[in-house]
Amino acid sequence: MQKFLVFAKEHPEVLSYYLTIYAVGIGGLVFLQEIAHPLPVAGLIVLYMVLSTLNMRSCITVAAKRVHAMLAAQTLIVAVLVLLAPELSFFIIWYYLQVVYAIITLPQRAAHVWLAALAVITFAILIYAYGWVGGLTSAAVYASGFVFFWAFAGLTRRAEAARKESERLLAELQEAHRALQEYAQKAEALAVSEERNRLAREMHDTLGHRLTVSAVQLEAAERLIPSQPERAAEMVATVRGQVRAALAELRQTVAALRQPLKDDLPLERALPRLVDEFQQATGLEVALRLPDELPPLSAPQRLTLYRAVQEGLTNIHKHAAAKRAWVKLEAADNRLRLLVRDDGRGPQGNGGGFGLRGLRERAAHLGGEVRFGPAPERGSLLEVELPL
Repeated sequence: MQKFLVFAKEHPEVLSYYLTIYAVGIGGLVFLQEIAHPLPVAGLIVLYMVLSTLNMRSCITVAAKRVHAMLAAQTLIVAVLVLLAPELSFFIIWYYLQVVYAIITLPQRAAHVWLAALAVITFAILIYAYGWVGGLTSAAVYASGFVFFWAFAGLTRRAEAARKESERLLAELQEAHRALQEYAQKAEALAVSEERNRLAREMHDTLGHRLTVSAVQLEAAERLIPSQPERAAEMVATVRGQVRAALAELRQTVAALRQPLKDDLPLERALPRLVDEFQQATGLEVALRLPDELPPLSAPQRLTLYRAVQEGLTNIHKHAAAKRAWVKLEAADNRLRLLVRDDGRGPQGNGGGFGLRGLRERAAHLGGEVRFGPAPERGSLLEVELPL
């Protein structure tokens, strides 16, 4: 009952439906003393109201077979009532309510069948009770009632369908909103992770390179101090320059935390300068070969190629024990191909260091790839390919 009361509060048309049933029934009981068969009529009136009361739950959870059975029983009760007491023909009003009940609870086609059946039964009862003239006159009045309640029930059913559709759309919208919030949180976390990885690569490629060269220079200067102090002083001065450059790059990396990185690296000038600094710092001979004219490159492409040369030379100096190195950049078949090779002892380990890993991430973001392994002749070979 509590569940029904909540439902009736949300759907006042259901409450008015049952109030009308009870009002008509009580009104019929008032006229019992004026009719010929009071006890059977009273019993039928009470039976109809009891059936309608027991049928309240079907307004909440509807079973089609139960609805048809209830409509058939109620139709029969009203027909017998009017035949027993023609002066109580107003009980046909209950047929109006059955029309409403059928349209609300049954599929449209079945509801229309019940509408036609109740209308025909009503006309037949009236003609039987009042004759052709009186029956047709009363039938015209009751016909307008059927039309009104049919239209009212149709509007109620459409309103209920619209309410359910709105609830469904609201539920979908809430689910989409929840999914969007989850996606936004994941995207934010991914963006933070990518930015951390980018900064880690920048720190390794800039500070790592400078500090490695500086460490090598200081070791060489330490050995030369007893025999060649002037040469040692020159090397210390070079280290000083490297440290200053490292500090400048550190400031740029820190500044990247506050504003986007806007590097402009013209490779035609940046790569020769990088190679010259590396040769001066390490004494290792490096042959650089660039194409006569580079195709237009984006800033991420230029930065990736520059860092690749930097990483390749640093690894050669740290691990290869080489005497010479070669750097070659070429463009063909809509692809850029960078080769960094040496004549040293070949790759040491599996090539899975942080620098190479960061370089692979850079290339992957641009749709390219990185390969590292032994060179065909001797030494190691770093190969980077980027699509144009």
